[in-house]
Amino acid sequence: MDWSGNTWRDLELGVALDWTDAPIDWSGAGRALAPAFAAMTALEQGAIANGDEGRMVGHYWLRMPEIAPNGLGAEIVRVRELCRDIARSVHREGHHRNLLLLGIGGSALGPQLLADALAEPDDPLRVVCIDNTDPEGIARVVGPLDLEETLVLCISKSGGTAETRNALAEVQASYARAEVPFAPNAVAVSGEGSQLWQAAANWRARVPMWDWVGGRTSLFSAVGLLPAALQGIDIDALVAGAASMDAHTRTSRLETNPAARLAWAWYRLGRAEKRRAMVVLPYRDRLVLFSRYLQQLVMESLGKALDRDGCEVHEGLAVYGNKGSTDQHAYVQQLRDGPDDHFVTFVVALDDGYHGQEEVEPGVVSGDFLQGFYLGTRRALAESGHPSISLTLSTVDAFRLGALLALYERAVGLYAELVNINAYHQPGVEAGKKAASVVIAMKPRLLAALGEEPRPVDEICAAVGLRDLAAAHALLSRLAANDFGVVLHAGETPAADRFARSG
Repeated sequence: MDWSGNTWRDLELGVALDWTDAPIDWSGAGRALAPAFAAMTALEQGAIANGDEGRMVGHYWLRMPEIAPNGLGAEIVRVRELCRDIARSVHREGHHRNLLLLGIGGSALGPQLLADALAEPDDPLRVVCIDNTDPEGIARVVGPLDLEETLVLCISKSGGTAETRNALAEVQASYARAEVPFAPNAVAVSGEGSQLWQAAANWRARVPMWDWVGGRTSLFSAVGLLPAALQGIDIDALVAGAASMDAHTRTSRLETNPAARLAWAWYRLGRAEKRRAMVVLPYRDRLVLFSRYLQQLVMESLGKALDRDGCEVHEGLAVYGNKGSTDQHAYVQQLRDGPDDHFVTFVVALDDGYHGQEEVEPGVVSGDFLQGFYLGTRRALAESGHPSISLTLSTVDAFRLGALLALYERAVGLYAELVNINAYHQPGVEAGKKAASVVIAMKPRLLAALGEEPRPVDEICAAVGLRDLAAAHALLSRLAANDFGVVLHAGETPAADRFARSG
C-alpha cells in the first residue's frame, strides 16, 4: 500500500495520522462529505442543531469566541477569565490540597481525562472524582480526604441530575459530620437559575454553563477549564491546541482535513464494508482514560435509532479499549485471531516523557519496548487482515491534548452528517432516566404492601398494581440486604422467595 498517500501530519501542531494498515477506498469521499462540510459551517454560524430542544450547538465557539453569534463571544471570554480568577485565588490562599469533583457523563469524563493525562507531582491540587451514585464508592473517595484541605467542585447543568445531586448530598453530610463549613469550600458550575445555581448562592463561587454546549462537548467550557486551572494545568495552551486543530479541520479539502479523513475511515471500516467496533489502544499511561472519554463522545453522539428523516437506521459505532501494551496480555489475542468485527486505533507519543530511563538491556530502554510492542502489534494485526489507524502525538501536553480532543469532536460531527443523523441529542439517555424514575417510585408502594406475613413477589405486586416482578424482586432484595425494614425468606428459586416487614 502507498505509505505516503495514506498519512497526514502537521509538525507545528504535533499530530500525525497513518492509514497505511487500513484498506480504505477514498474515491467518492469528497463528494459524500460535501454536505457535511456545509452543515459544519452552518453549525458554527449558529444554526439550530438540536431540534428536540430548539437550541444551537456551540462548542467550537469556546475555542474561537470571535465567531460566536449574538454576542456570546464576550460571555465565553468572561467565563474563561473567571475560571482563571478562581484558580488564582485558591492557589494564593494555599490551604486547599484536594479538588473533589462531583459530576456525571461529560461533566466528569472530560475533567478526569485532563486531570489524569496532564497531572504533575507539583500540581497545587490533587483531583479526585465522584461520578456515580454508589454509596460505597462515595465513601471510598471521601473517607481518606482531609475535608479542611478539600475544595468541592459540583458540575451539573440542571442541578437535578440524580447521580450528582446524590453525591452532593452525601458530601455535604460528610462536611457536617466533620464540622467543616461546606459553603466556603464549594464551587458550582451550572446553568444560571438552575436548581444547583440557586442552592449555591452562598458558596465560594458560581460559574455559568450554557444550554448551547452539550455535556460530551463541554470540556472547553468551565466544565473542563475550571478544574484544570485549579489543578494547575495551562488552560490557555489547551484551548490554543484545540483552536489550531479547528483551523485544520474547517477546510473542505479532504487531503488536508484530518477530521474528514478520520470520519471517512470510520465510515468505510466500521459501516460500509461491515459493522465493526473501534478499539482504541493508547500506548501511554497518561492517555488511559482516552478510550473511556471517546466512548461517550462517539457512542452517545452516533448511537441513534432514527435518522434525520425519521427512518429507522440503528446507527452507531461501538468504542472500547484500554492501554497498550498492557492489553497485549489481554484481549489483543482476540483482536488478532478472532472475528473480523473491529478496527484498531493506536494512539502513541514520540516523546517518552521521561529522559532519564535506565537501560533494561544493553542499549535498550523501556521506551524502546513500548514502541516495539505498538509496532509489533500493528504488524501482527495487519498480517492477519485486521485494519488499524495510527495517531501519533509529538508529546502529551496541554496543547497536543487540546488538539486531539478537537480532532475527534470534529470527526464525530462530520461522520454524523455523513450518515444523516443528529449527533447532538440523546433520546436513549433520557429514556433510561425516565425508566429509572419509574423503578424508584415503586419503593414506597412495595413497602406499603409488606406485612408481617411473608409473601411472594407476585402477590405483593398484585396488591399494589405493579407488573414488573423482576424489578420488584431486585428492589426488595436490596432493601433486605441493607436492613431497610425488609426481611427476605429465601426459597429454592427467586420466584419462590418471600418478603415481609421486619420487626
